[in-house]
Parts: sequence; structure tokens; C-alpha cells
Amino acid sequence: MILSRAPVRITLGGGGTDLPSYYEKYEGYLVAGTIDKYVIVGANKQFYDTIGLKYSKIETVNNVNDIKHNLFREALKYVGINKSIEVSSLADIPAGSGLGSSGAFLVALLNSLHEFKGEKRSKRDLAEEACQIELGILQEHEGKQDKYACAFGGIRAYKFLKDGRVHVIPLSNEDVIKSELEKRLSIYFTGFTRMGVASDALQKQDEKTKKGDAAIIDMLHAVKQIGLRSKDALESGEFNYFGELLNEYWNIKQKISPPKDKRITELYNHAIKHGATGGKVMGASTDVGFFMFYHPGPEKKRWTFEAEMDHTGLKKMDFKFDMDGVVTAFRGGH
Repeated sequence: MILSRAPVRITLGGGGTDLPSYYEKYEGYLVAGTIDKYVIVGANKQFYDTIGLKYSKIETVNNVNDIKHNLFREALKYVGINKSIEVSSLADIPAGSGLGSSGAFLVALLNSLHEFKGEKRSKRDLAEEACQIELGILQEHEGKQDKYACAFGGIRAYKFLKDGRVHVIPLSNEDVIKSELEKRLSIYFTGFTRMGVASDALQKQDEKTKKGDAAIIDMLHAVKQIGLRSKDALESGEFNYFGELLNEYWNIKQKISPPKDKRITELYNHAIKHGATGGKVMGASTDVGFFMFYHPGPEKKRWTFEAEMDHTGLKKMDFKFDMDGVVTAFRGGH
């Protein structure tokens, strides 16, 4: 039995410039962190020659090509496992909630499958293999952020080069950044999850970027600059400026992908009215998933802010940053 664990991610600065349609021409950049909410994937040897899968559904097949779940199917084929295995997944958060859970799932799945075969892969290898499956084999309208962030963990900047390589950049004073952001950030579940995959929400942006849409490209340039400025703000301890950058990003995001549900905008405005200086809806869609808000404090005012947000019906999710990334949590004998 193999158990692998990968954390989900929150984007802290920028976002959206990790798609090939953008970074292959201009290079992408963002800051992301992972939190202590996990996707766990277990792999165990089966007595029979069949492949058994347990997720929100149950599949038992004789041929790997008959698997309906795209990521399970392509990961098993990629690693070269075609029989006598049972694979199960569990998650701390609902799918389609904007925290990169599919990236965490795929990275954890690949780690378990390699461990099942007695193979070791580095975090970079796992991230890149996950990218090859989603972006290359499945041709999803996806970026590289989720796979890299969930594999590496911690609070890092990511630079996406034109040739497809990714620079993983540690932040100086990461321990201070971790401590301060855990105090100043609040995460709330909207109660809505996305139907379908993240690439559905990113498709319009991706297609417009490929066509050279000047307005979209200019906005993505601005988003990339927010990523760069966010890294500088965090490293220099200018946390309140970081909160203002979140608000700047929010305003740009409304132009790229405006929310269809006016309640999302109302909730954001309510948070700003009660002391938050910035925030964002996680993920590609602005209508679902988790809200993240930055409140500068002091502590009593943050308590008042959180009490006000409780009245909106949003569900607060307590969190700490995860600093480990993907790990093999358990390895027993086959």
C-alpha cells in the first residue's frame, strides 16, 4: 500500500500567466503558496488483473483504455501500469473549488504510481509529468501553476519561461511571510463549486490570447507585474501593500472574467466595507470556490471583520501554510 499526499494551493500574486498561450511569447510570473488541505491518493496491489478506481465514482476495468476518468487513465498509461492495481483518492475540499485540487490530485497520483513500481521521482519530475498529461496529452486549457505549486509546497514565486521551463524561486524571509499571512488572510467558501474542469473557465482567455487579443494580453501583462510586485512586497515586509495589490488584481480580473452572479461582487464589496483591503476568488472562475481576503489588523478589528463575514453565510476555513509539497505519507509492503 502506498499513500501520497499533496497540498492544494492559493495564488498570492498574479495568476493566469502560466498558460502556454501567454508564457511562450512573453514569459509568465506569479506567487503561490500551499495550505494544509490535502488530496490523498492510495495505490495497492490487487489479486486480480483488473484495475479498480475509487473516487466520487467506482470503476473496475480490464483494460486501462476503458477508464472514464481522464487523469486516472492517462497517469496509469504514462507510468506504464495496466493491471492488478487498486487506486483510491480522498480530499479535504470539494472538487472544482478553485484551489488547484486537480493538480494536487494528479501530482499525488503520479507519486503513488511511481512508488508502486519502486521508482523515485523528484518534485520537479512529478510537476512536469503532470503538466505533460494535462497540457500535452489531454490538451486542456490549463496552466502550469497548480502542478508546480502542489509538488513543491511552501510560498514561492514561479517564472514560466518561453521554452516551457519553470524557475521555482524561494522567497527570502519565508518564515516571517508565513507567520504574517496566516494572521492577515482569511479564506471563505462561497458554497458554489465549478462543474467541469478548470480549463473550461480558462478557455476564453486562452483562445483570445492565442488570437493576439490586445486587451487580454495587456491585462495579463498587468497581472504579471502584480506577481512581481507581490514578491517584492512580501519579501520587504510591506504586507499592507500586498493587500492593496490583491485589490488591484481583483479589478483587472473583473475585466478578464467578470462574475455572472452579482452576489460575488456584493460579498467582495461587503468585505472591503468592513476593513479588508483586498481579496480574490480563487481559481479561474470568479463565480465559485473560495474567497481570500486580506485584513491589515489590528487583531480586534480582524475579529470584527470575521464576525461581519460570518453574517453573510460564507463558511470560514482555517488554514496554515504547508511547507512540504507532495510527500509519500505511507509505504507498506505489496
